[in-house]
Amino acid sequence: MTSTSKIKKQGRKKGWWFGLFIGIVLTAVTVLASGFMIETTNTDKFCVSCHVMTPFRTSWQQAVHGGQNPQGFTAQCVDCHLPHGSFLEYIITKATTGTSDVIHNMYIDPASYDWEGAAEKNRLKITFDSACKRCHHVLTPPGMKRGGFIAHRAYLRGDTTKRCADCHPHVGHKDMIETANRYFKMGKNAL
Repeated sequence: MTSTSKIKKQGRKKGWWFGLFIGIVLTAVTVLASGFMIETTNTDKFCVSCHVMTPFRTSWQQAVHGGQNPQGFTAQCVDCHLPHGSFLEYIITKATTGTSDVIHNMYIDPASYDWEGAAEKNRLKITFDSACKRCHHVLTPPGMKRGGFIAHRAYLRGDTTKRCADCHPHVGHKDMIETANRYFKMGKNAL
C-alpha cells in the first residue's frame, strides 16, 4: 500500500468519526429541543425540583397568576419568565436560565442570600414584556383608572421605555421576599 492510499484511508476514517460525532450532537440537540422535553420542563413541578424554588412556587400559588383569580387561570413559570418571540430566542433563554438556576441552586446559601436585592436587580432580566402581552391583549380595558390608562397608552404608543415589570414588580408572586425569607431562615416547615 502506498503512503498516499494510507493517507486517504486515514482521512476517510477521520471523516467517518467526525460524521458520527456530528450525528450524535445533532441527535442530542433534537431530543433536548423536542416537544416532550420542552413540555416536561415547562411546569412548576419541574421548576420546584430545585429546592430554592419552593418558596417562590408557594408565593406564586397564592397570587393572581398562580390561580387566585375569578377565572381560576394558572400561568406556569415559563409563561412569565421566558420570552415569547421566536422559538430560537425561547429555547436559548430557556437553556441559559435553566443552567444558571441549576448552578445557583448548587452554590448559594439560600438562608444568607439577598433575595430582595437579586429580585430587584434581575426583575427586568427574568420577566419579559412579550410574556405579559401574550395573555394581556387589552391594556386599556373599560373602567381602568385614569393613571393606569395614561401609563398603558404611553406604553402602547412607544412614548416610554418602561417595561411591564417596572410598574408591576410583584404581580407574579404574593409576598415573595417575605415567603422566601421565612422559608430559608425559619426552616422549610415555615410555609
